Amino acid sequence: MSDNALTVLIVDDHPIFRKGLRAVLASHASLRLVGEATSGPEAVRLAAELRPNLIVMDLQMPGGDGITAIRHITAAQPECRILVVTMFDDDESVFAAMRVGARGYVLKDMDDEEMARALLTVGNGDAIFSAAIAERMMRFFDHRPAVSPPLFPELSTSERKVLELIAHGESNQTIAERLALSPKTVRNYISNIFAKLQVADRAQAIIKARDAGI
Repeated sequence: MSDNALTVLIVDDHPIFRKGLRAVLASHASLRLVGEATSGPEAVRLAAELRPNLIVMDLQMPGGDGITAIRHITAAQPECRILVVTMFDDDESVFAAMRVGARGYVLKDMDDEEMARALLTVGNGDAIFSAAIAERMMRFFDHRPAVSPPLFPELSTSERKVLELIAHGESNQTIAERLALSPKTVRNYISNIFAKLQVADRAQAIIKARDAGI
């Protein structure tokens, strides 16, 4: 057993799976089992006590779920790397685990060689996803609506608000009251808007704003 071996905590309530994972760890000198937990709260306690490099975490367990455990562990030990190994491949589970700090997400149906590769990858600081999970993530991002760039990006946020009110026909006094600004500040914003949009007056600014969809 190497002195530089990655220390591993297994968190899973299924004895057969833990037995199989113990065998995988025993066959690799660079991986060393330091503890086992069968629930989320036990995982949090053992993680604080043992300070493992890597935690192999199931998500659904009696007495406390894996997502909550990951959140607590990563908050207290950000250097600890967590690999989720589960049967659940739904979008909600995948993204919930990623949001709270998991570095990898694989399914339990992988063979021993694939499992060892996943353990070493995450344990050494990289991220990994099983093929099925990676495909789900790609589909998710492929179908997300594109984020439209802001209208008139050359304008500041305050200037865009003033332009929107100008386009709605509001007077300088009304704009000042709506945005809690002084009339002088509103006039300065309007001068900046005219210069940045290269328009000569309020009418041209309104036309340009409405043509852009404001």
